[in-house]
Amino acid sequence: FFALKGDNFNGNTFAIQALEKGAAYSVIDENIEQDDRLILVPDVLIYMQEVANFHRKCYDIPVLGICGSNGKTTTKNLIYAVLARKYKTHCTQGNFNNHIGVPITLLQMPQDTEIAIIELGTNNPGEIAALCAIAEPNFGLITNIGKEHLEGFGTLEAVAKEESEIFHYLLKHQGTAFVNQDDEWLIRMSRGIEKKILFSKDLCAITTLVPSISFTYKNIAFTSPLMGDYNLDNILTAVAIGEYFNLELPSIKEGIAAYQPDNNRSQLIEKGGNTILLDAYNANPSSMQVAIRNFAKMPQLQKVLILGDMFEMGPTADQEHDELLQWAVTFGFTQIYTLGQHFASISAHSGLTTPSTMEELGAQVQHANYTHTAFLVKGSRGMKMEGVLNYL
Repeated sequence: FFALKGDNFNGNTFAIQALEKGAAYSVIDENIEQDDRLILVPDVLIYMQEVANFHRKCYDIPVLGICGSNGKTTTKNLIYAVLARKYKTHCTQGNFNNHIGVPITLLQMPQDTEIAIIELGTNNPGEIAALCAIAEPNFGLITNIGKEHLEGFGTLEAVAKEESEIFHYLLKHQGTAFVNQDDEWLIRMSRGIEKKILFSKDLCAITTLVPSISFTYKNIAFTSPLMGDYNLDNILTAVAIGEYFNLELPSIKEGIAAYQPDNNRSQLIEKGGNTILLDAYNANPSSMQVAIRNFAKMPQLQKVLILGDMFEMGPTADQEHDELLQWAVTFGFTQIYTLGQHFASISAHSGLTTPSTMEELGAQVQHANYTHTAFLVKGSRGMKMEGVLNYL
């Protein structure tokens, strides 16, 4: 048991209780009492990170680090769905991708693991470099660069600089990078890396992107319940990695087809004669734009946007929300519902009435009595936009 501390809790107070419930040892940084099973260290978090790194060093296996502004978890899950068909694969659970989640992921790695997939997230400069030092990836990728966590980074360039730390780590340690050569950011950021595997949409024949994905690659027909060109990038990443690790294409195809999105990520739901694209796990201006752009291609004649606030946007938050709405209108969307303080603060300018609660939003949507309609539901995790499904 690691007695971690937070703003509203102190794990040291639970150290003895953890022992009583079966923990072999409790690691503490406050001298609460004497017990042979209490390990006193200067800082529990740093100690946990050091132990996790020691555990990582015990494995001479491929460790793939996944960074990027959007799509990390979906990409990780697709890669796992492919690699697990041949290898004993360990991967990040959920989005345990920060200074606590990465050490936990490493410490949970079974002894017989053959490949590990570690998601690396960041909110502020310096975090990717620190996580690389703990996880020591010898393979890595960046999904994309977008306007994420601008509260911590300020600019898109600062986001790119932070995410590129995994490439710097791979370059320094002779690691291998997987690079989507359709993305100019990634091509530029990966310059100098000698060991890299390139992949591109140009190598496949795309059949459909909406409402699901189908394409042909090397005479093999692939299908996925995911939708949109952004998810095609995630799929092709998994295909490239599967090929690199010597999986046969038919096996890769089966892994891709078997992956079903969940946890409010790119879920296509049929309900009450309507189609709902639920993509409410997270949101930033970049992911909002690609979701709206792809949603505009849905076959339904009537399409409705239900958008929640984007968090951690910093001082330009209202401007980012305003620009997003103006951008959505250029795709012909006239029925747009919004929720959150940022959308509310621009309501006079946008011409939209933003309700103050989910219940009020739900009442607005119900009153319209939609049928045979497609809805895009998207917003930051804290907005819990999936709640609107109760009213559709």
